[in-house]
Amino acid sequence: MPFEPELLSTIRDRFHHTDVCPIQGPRAFFENAGGSLTLKAAVERTAELMAFPDNQGRTNVASQFLMEVIAQGRADMKLLLGASSGEVFVGETGTELLGRLIRNAIFAGSGSAVIGSHLEHPATYSACRRWSAVADMTYTQVEFDTTSTVVSVDNYRPAITPDLAVATIIHASPVTGMHVDVKAIAAAIREVAPDCFIIVDGIQHAAHGRVDVDDYGVDGYVVSGYKLFSRHNFGVAWVSDRLANAPHDQLDGAPSNVWELGTRDASAYAAFSEVARYLEWLGSEVSAAAESSSPRQLIEAAAVAIRDQEADLVDAMMTGTGGLPGLGQLDGVTVVGPTNSEHRSGMVSFVIDGHDSLDVVDALNADGVRTHARKQDYYSAGVLKPLGMQNCVRASASHYNTRAEVEQMLATVNRIVDS
Repeated sequence: MPFEPELLSTIRDRFHHTDVCPIQGPRAFFENAGGSLTLKAAVERTAELMAFPDNQGRTNVASQFLMEVIAQGRADMKLLLGASSGEVFVGETGTELLGRLIRNAIFAGSGSAVIGSHLEHPATYSACRRWSAVADMTYTQVEFDTTSTVVSVDNYRPAITPDLAVATIIHASPVTGMHVDVKAIAAAIREVAPDCFIIVDGIQHAAHGRVDVDDYGVDGYVVSGYKLFSRHNFGVAWVSDRLANAPHDQLDGAPSNVWELGTRDASAYAAFSEVARYLEWLGSEVSAAAESSSPRQLIEAAAVAIRDQEADLVDAMMTGTGGLPGLGQLDGVTVVGPTNSEHRSGMVSFVIDGHDSLDVVDALNADGVRTHARKQDYYSAGVLKPLGMQNCVRASASHYNTRAEVEQMLATVNRIVDS
């Protein structure tokens, strides 16, 4: 069920710039795949801790305080990601972290082959191409189903061989908006290549659904702060105990499971803790058993509620709202992927016949609707080429968006179609 109006209003009040761009003015924000809105609490906590002159590892109370903040951040990262073991750490970005995990997994792996898929972001396939060549390994990208716009076990299976050293999986595509069955793909890989390191790009998925690395049977999972209601300039990586202790870049003399290089940004860890606290609060608002629920159960309840709210927004985009026909009903509008799919995660990409998608994005922006154009550049060509598309408009919703904002977007789309 979608959120009640009062709860949705309270949710929106917890974020900065929900309906007003600080530069443009009033606008509806459907650019969540490019970076979510930011929690006010994350900004406040960041400012507070960035002002500290003290460093970690010193014998003073301020230093000890910062170390406790970092320890709490690590605990909250595991909590939110559903990890009871392994290690978590912060890096420059999610892309940088994926590159590190893939590089080190390739050189630590015992096989001679690396696989991924054409549905993936260049954050994974760029690193796979580069480091597999350096390590003299083969690299294969499996095709995805261009009708469902999902990569499945059946797509992966022909490329799964006993000599597989590393496999990458994208949890959700930032172009098609579809999430994949990570657990099923990982299980199929384990059956044939049990020692393969499996690394998952969760950057697009994490804000739109449950993350449960304990259940996936993988070795790495990466998210980005700016796509998960927090701020730019940090990503979070989880690595299994096996990958954590594999040879990797680290300072001489450091414990074998330490991946952090240099001084930690305590504010990044604290900002992530604020995301966990927010999801716990949201879970308490939507759970009938909130008083007896654990923090993890509250986060899981929040994930269910977020998916339900976003499903309602996607339904409004597809079938219409406020008396306006939706994207799936308009002649001359082509939606990327099925109009009705259990794999869709809050996003609809589409094209309007006779209109360049970059121009459509400009028209929407002029009407106060923020979207984004995906085109055949190095970010999106790997997905758009198999789909036979030069570009598309990406409208990405989050749980704090409203049907009124969808109506605002559809009003512009309908005007363009009718012009």
